[in-house]
Amino acid sequence: MSAYREAVAYLNEQLPMFSKIGGEAIKKGLDNIIKLCEALGNPHLKFPAVHIAGTNGKGSTSHMIAGAFQHCGYKTGLYTSPHLVDLRERVRIDGVPVSEDFVVRFVAQTRNLVKDIQPSYFELNVAMAFLAFAEAEVDIAVIETGLGGRLDSTNIITPVLSIITNIGLDHTQILGNTLAEIATEKAGIIKQGVPALIGETQAETEQVFFLNALNKQTTAIYAYSIWDLVRIGQDASSQQFKAIHKGEQKMYSVSTDLLGNFQAHNIKTVLAAGEILQQLGWTLPTVKIIESLAKVKSSTGLRGRWEWLHQSPNVIFDVAHNPAGIEYLLENLAALGYDDAKDKDAGQLRIVCGFVKDKDVASALKMLPKKAIYYFTNANIPRALPASELQILAKDAGLAGAAYETVSSAWKAAKRDAGLQDTILVTGSFFIVGEAIEASEKMNSDELYAM
Repeated sequence: MSAYREAVAYLNEQLPMFSKIGGEAIKKGLDNIIKLCEALGNPHLKFPAVHIAGTNGKGSTSHMIAGAFQHCGYKTGLYTSPHLVDLRERVRIDGVPVSEDFVVRFVAQTRNLVKDIQPSYFELNVAMAFLAFAEAEVDIAVIETGLGGRLDSTNIITPVLSIITNIGLDHTQILGNTLAEIATEKAGIIKQGVPALIGETQAETEQVFFLNALNKQTTAIYAYSIWDLVRIGQDASSQQFKAIHKGEQKMYSVSTDLLGNFQAHNIKTVLAAGEILQQLGWTLPTVKIIESLAKVKSSTGLRGRWEWLHQSPNVIFDVAHNPAGIEYLLENLAALGYDDAKDKDAGQLRIVCGFVKDKDVASALKMLPKKAIYYFTNANIPRALPASELQILAKDAGLAGAAYETVSSAWKAAKRDAGLQDTILVTGSFFIVGEAIEASEKMNSDELYAM
């Protein structure tokens, strides 16, 4: 076993992981991350940052903002979670994951700290990102929160800009049962005197953001108050918009390699963030930001967001895992002709899906298309809902399909069954998509899509 694989195995086996056991892995409070960073020389104080929270869209938004900084010549750190295949996806500098040697060195450097502090997997990953960015002397870092905000390990930074993409019902057992309660947790990233940008708002959350900003002597700025966006086209590799700056009454043409209806909200947020950052002294011309949006995937490594891998048959990976994400998923499927309320004008829809136990799986299943053929499965983590149990829940929701013990076997069965006009969608969680990506990468293209 390589030194890197040994280091990753140590992290996986020694530390409590949310991805494996759920809420029991969370170390509430910031004490652990503060102790870790103090022992490492407080690396989080050695670079400026943009901090991003939200229920959905924060990953795409983080990658787009990082891509914009990179395109404008800034050395840019990017921290996101979870990863799909390789731990190093979480920590990138100018789009490139940190080296295996860095991870090995970090694990060796922190073994005694782990014994003393007993951090979670997420806390140690955050500390690793902060150290990587400090050592690389990045000009700026884009930091995505985990599942919260107020008590999230990333929240020891004081950023130049705080962004909250949106609020939806997710992780309710940890963050709260109402939109207002969840918004309060996310609003915890708003810092004294630091501008706060809100990507989307609802009546239930608007006062939460306003009062939090007021208490921190700053302003809550809403992306929709600056920009409007209209989609004018989409194909398998890109989508096109018209972006209108409301104040200047200027219109811009925008093309992005990120697909899916939800990206309209994220792009609006990114353009608004660019304007605020320019006012703060960063050189981020609007035209440069728009240029960067055309190559987000190639410049930052983003995957799994309505990712279209193949045509004839269509193969799409998407990490939607909560009601708000599934709503966007349904919009995208409807655009392809898959709408239960209308006569289908597309091939058969085949959905490979799996969920984790601590989600409201029954509600999610009720939202999914009834006319699809399902391949129920489970990721190789303790948190996964077993495929056999998922199949029973799905039957109650009017969904039909077989159960498969592994993501790889479900994925292979779907591609074996698919005709050239069909669509295969892999969804339900980051872990399902990650294992499907691994399975697909082990096969060559001819084998993968052979009919």
